Amino acid sequence: MTKTLSFAAVHFSVAFAVGYLMTGSVWVGGALALVEPACNTVAFHLHERAWTRIERRRAKEIDDGPLMV
Repeated sequence: MTKTLSFAAVHFSVAFAVGYLMTGSVWVGGALALVEPACNTVAFHLHERAWTRIERRRAKEIDDGPLMV
């Protein structure tokens, strides 16, 4: 979870900077910094969980050996 929170902090900063630089508005930059990274952070967390499951499944298949028919 620490990695996810660190990613969120970086993402919020980048989103604010891009929004501000593109519009010159602190309000637009702030809105972008809140909405887009929040959605992306949730997606990132779910993505990491899915990959952890995939990696565990692959490791189990290797430990169990090839499927014998």
